[in-house]
Amino acid sequence: QVHLVESGGGLVQAGGSLRLSCAASGRTFDGSAMGWFRQAPGKERQFVATISWGGGSTYYADSVKGRFTISRDNAKNTVYLQMNSLKPEDTAVYYCAARTTRYASSRFQDYDYWGQGTQVTVSS
Repeated sequence: QVHLVESGGGLVQAGGSLRLSCAASGRTFDGSAMGWFRQAPGKERQFVATISWGGGSTYYADSVKGRFTISRDNAKNTVYLQMNSLKPEDTAVYYCAARTTRYASSRFQDYDYWGQGTQVTVSS
């Protein structure tokens, strides 16, 4: 079983930056690709970014491309989401997720484990 805990969310003004972290604990799986998703009030869960096990493949939603960067440190069992040039429309609860293969995916149904989420609020 994999336990994921997000941190780093908070309140930031438009144009600012935040760095989210997702720490994995428990019995983690080797070769797990990771993803970040977000959900704003009244909206469906939205793909944000994903990264393969080795970090060689990353994919981003068009809405965040060029502003957000996903990375991972497997030695620390941690994935990160660096968010720059934040916009009010980035306001959401951000979730990290893990799947049981090494391949990155933008499909939420491909992920087996989810964190509890961390709130990101961007004011204008």
